[in-house]
Amino acid sequence: MALKPWYKIATPREDLREGKPLDASEFAIHLAQVVEGRAPEDYKNPERFFTRTYLTKGLTEVVSEVIRRLSGETVGASPVINLTTQFGGGKTHALALLYHLIKKGKKSHEWVGVNRLLEKAQVKTIPQGAVAIFVGTVFDVLKGEGGDREPVRLTPWGEIAWQIGGEKGYEIIKEHDEKRTAPSGNIIRKLFPPDKPVLILMDEVLNYMNRARARKVGSSNLSSQFLQFLQNLTVEASGRTGVSLVLSLPMSEQEMTVEDQADFGRLQKLSARVDKPYVLSEGFEIIEIIRRRLFEYPMDIGKDGKKVISEYIGWIMEHRQQLPSWFPVQSAQEIFESSYPFHPTVLSVFERKWQTLPRFQQTRGILRLLALWVSKAYQDGFKGAHRDPLITLGTAPLEDSLFRAAAFEQLGESRLEAAVITDIVGKKSHAVRFDEEAVETIKKSRLHRKVAGAVFFESTGGQAREEATLPEIRLALGEPDLDIGNIETALKSLTEGCYYLRCEKSKYRFSLAPNLIKLLSDRRASIQEPAINEVVRSEIQKVFAAGPGLPAKALAQAGVERVFFPEKSGQIPDRAAVTLIVLSPEQSLEEASRKETLEKIDSFTKEHGASARTFKSALLWAVPDNHRQLNEDARKLLAWEALEDEADELRLESTQQKQMSENMKRAERDLRESVWRTYKNVYLLDKNNQWRCIDLGLVHSSAADSLVSLILSRLKQEGDIEEIISPNFLVRNWPPAFKEWSAKSVRDAFFASPQFPRLLNPETIKQTIADGVTRGLFGYAGKTSSGEYSSFYFATSINAFDIEISEDVFLIPKDIAQPLSEGEKPPAALGVKEGREPGEYITLPTAGAIDKGEKITLPVASSITWEGEVPSQKWMNFYTKILSKFATGEGLKINLKFEAKPEGGISSQKIEETKVHLRELGLQENIEVKEESDEQERESDKDN
Repeated sequence: MALKPWYKIATPREDLREGKPLDASEFAIHLAQVVEGRAPEDYKNPERFFTRTYLTKGLTEVVSEVIRRLSGETVGASPVINLTTQFGGGKTHALALLYHLIKKGKKSHEWVGVNRLLEKAQVKTIPQGAVAIFVGTVFDVLKGEGGDREPVRLTPWGEIAWQIGGEKGYEIIKEHDEKRTAPSGNIIRKLFPPDKPVLILMDEVLNYMNRARARKVGSSNLSSQFLQFLQNLTVEASGRTGVSLVLSLPMSEQEMTVEDQADFGRLQKLSARVDKPYVLSEGFEIIEIIRRRLFEYPMDIGKDGKKVISEYIGWIMEHRQQLPSWFPVQSAQEIFESSYPFHPTVLSVFERKWQTLPRFQQTRGILRLLALWVSKAYQDGFKGAHRDPLITLGTAPLEDSLFRAAAFEQLGESRLEAAVITDIVGKKSHAVRFDEEAVETIKKSRLHRKVAGAVFFESTGGQAREEATLPEIRLALGEPDLDIGNIETALKSLTEGCYYLRCEKSKYRFSLAPNLIKLLSDRRASIQEPAINEVVRSEIQKVFAAGPGLPAKALAQAGVERVFFPEKSGQIPDRAAVTLIVLSPEQSLEEASRKETLEKIDSFTKEHGASARTFKSALLWAVPDNHRQLNEDARKLLAWEALEDEADELRLESTQQKQMSENMKRAERDLRESVWRTYKNVYLLDKNNQWRCIDLGLVHSSAADSLVSLILSRLKQEGDIEEIISPNFLVRNWPPAFKEWSAKSVRDAFFASPQFPRLLNPETIKQTIADGVTRGLFGYAGKTSSGEYSSFYFATSINAFDIEISEDVFLIPKDIAQPLSEGEKPPAALGVKEGREPGEYITLPTAGAIDKGEKITLPVASSITWEGEVPSQKWMNFYTKILSKFATGEGLKINLKFEAKPEGGISSQKIEETKVHLRELGLQENIEVKEESDEQERESDKDN
């Protein structure tokens, strides 16, 4: 069962429910306005004021001590109290509470919380007395207060005297007021009536002193006179029961001038002699202050709210090892209950991280921010937009301009607008887009948006170098049924896509300055298509080059030729060898180009220039699936390279430079992997002479040494390519019309006929033929010009090196070869013998053997000599076709010289093996060995 949303359990106050525009003044209490009746209803109406006031421990102690002092008690009743506070339940709020309380006396007993104050003060009634207030921001240094039917009060002491005793009180101090000279203690003592208590409340005194410095009073100034007055007042208040002075001083010295700081120090020193400082709110009390100010009181969360808390606690206990160590898991129940409907991190983040910001207003600003938050979330909830069980950092309504402005005001930086709109809440922001593209569970929970929001608050918008750690983000967003791993998934997407989010060692923060991704995006837009095409084609050629296990030379020796991006059929060789044609990226299988691509493959396979192609089966086509990602990855790589060139001008931080280097390497890998993923289709002719596509699937570079290797391996599995063919295959597939089958035709059939598999290396057909001859499956022989067989082999051992692939060498079927091997002469070829001299002859043709013919004696040579260079691959053919014809008789003399100079040199082991074999053959072993160093010296001499 789904958890009940917070807005159906906790009810915001009426104006927040109605979404009325909220100004900071709604939460900024002004003591003078309260006294004059101009304050908002929640402040000027005492009953409502007490209802919305949470009596913290500090506030209770302050008020009860003032009550005791005004009731005539001296024990536990300090005459002078100095107020300090954090946000919520501020100093002015405490002064206003005292004003209402002492002004009404016994009438206040019915208000919320007054009984608790009486109990704490250990008195039975609230004393009613004279209340004088002084607000430094209101009192004018030049014109003072009053006029018309009232005397003009020019100084704080004149104003206080008027408020305590009216005209009679003012008369006591009139001369001092007019001369702006601080009264002595004897004069001040006369102001205090003997029959009723006196409460003096002073707020914003430092503001007044700042302005009073400009008013000269004799050799002094009004600020110094005011300080003297305070000193005399504190002394008199200390010596008189029933008088209490409550003074509020700023807690921080931020934004003070040098003179302000000096006066602040004097005030602290002055009040420290007799006052008692109080911190009005701390810990969980701050949370209750906020709840009391924003929600209807009393708040009863009931069983539904407790169920929500229970579910959250369960999640926290399950993942406590992955949460920040500062969060007291053992107290989670108490923390969640006191924070409801807020998630604890919503309130703690301001205390943990924001309160150090110079512009952070600890009372009015944060209350307004939270009020806007609650109001927007409440309205969104009832509109059906979201049903969040708690108000969390991730659900902050940053999309609302009023809320954003309030947040930026507290951060002291309005330029964060670009970061928030671009990365977090804009309609086309990265977080919103990532949520739309995410799997359903992440999309439904708006996790990218929540993660980005949590990072924004935890990192103070990047204003104080605060950072959001992964454990903090988990704690802020953890909720029932959330897969904790999804948070890291969302973070990864954000760090790879956002323009203002920075990540350093799993710590995240938003920044005013654009990150590398933003810089990359700007550079990407300037990359031109020709540069992209060049990089893409270069990378394709690299990928289709051999990998570590199969060097390019090995591919060439294996007979695999590669042709890149042919534009004409004549650019593709027509020969008996496997040829891999790599189409250009734009000639893909995308819908727009598929038909044209397949037609080109078919046309180029059938044609070779102006002629018909013979070896159609030799062609393998590597066809791109979609070239868009290739172009994007190439564009990214080029953009990173451009940024690297501009690194000095951009003044990147060291961490950014390191990230850029890593991103460069990643971009190179991405482009390489993109080629592998793109060229996953291989087209070839099947046995029916129809096109067949082999889809390699989702492949990557770790699947093989090279993409060529992967393709060949897959074709071997499919039976489309063989490394070696059994001689039985030739017997089974012997063309019926052939009584003899030329070795060249045999080889060519594997690349021209779709019925035959392709041979990875055409030279391996020699081994197949040699094996078939040795096993007596067929014969092998050359043929003279007269049509007679020569160098005949059958059922005898023959080496593959002795096999020649040409039109003049034939495989002979076993039924013909076997009789020949047994001594039977083959039938003579049909033909006639003619005379040597020109003339007319009568010829009698006969069938079968020619019984008698003319004997012709041909001229003979005494010897022949040949000298030249024989390629090593043709040595066996040279012996078979030439030397073997003379080897059967005597008189053949061979003078041989060979030089072996392979790349990489010759090992000593191989040299020794060569000498051994020479000895075995009865030959001399005087091998001339040239050392590598000798060669280098000779080359150096040539250069000189």
